[in-house]
Amino acid sequence: MTVLNILEFPDKRLRTVAKPVEVVDGRIQTLVRDMLETMYEAEGIGLAASQVDVHERVVVIDLSDERNEPLVFINPDITPLTDEEFSYQEGCLSVPGFYEEITRPARVKIHALNEQGEAFETEAEGLLAVCIQHECDHLAGKLFVDYLSNLKRDRIQRKLDKIHRMQQRAG
Repeated sequence: MTVLNILEFPDKRLRTVAKPVEVVDGRIQTLVRDMLETMYEAEGIGLAASQVDVHERVVVIDLSDERNEPLVFINPDITPLTDEEFSYQEGCLSVPGFYEEITRPARVKIHALNEQGEAFETEAEGLLAVCIQHECDHLAGKLFVDYLSNLKRDRIQRKLDKIHRMQQRAG
């Protein structure tokens, strides 16, 4: 398995809309394994292929404390099941070090393929609902900072730009 490079905001590649996976084959299964390895290494709970510069509709999630219950969603399609909303302090591997309160639908239905290419459907609420919506936003070229005011988003971008400049000088 390979740990992949995670793109960071404001990298324009994060705005690329992911294309559907045509066939779940060995290449996609390797991508899933590498994405899980990358997510675990970065201590995240979710990762979209778009974040590792692969613009196909693949998402991995693991909310377990033991990091041994990976969930794979290929070509996920989400339908809200309620008008009730749930707010959560979201963070993102592509926006490291920043957390903001984001409100999303509290319950959703997900249609997707698993890593064997088999169709499945599941319902999610709470943190899983937040996480799958957050990762699917990535597939649409959207980041959680897009839900923030221009002022907050610009402040985060300036801070990350400064960090990136300092890293380039050091490296």
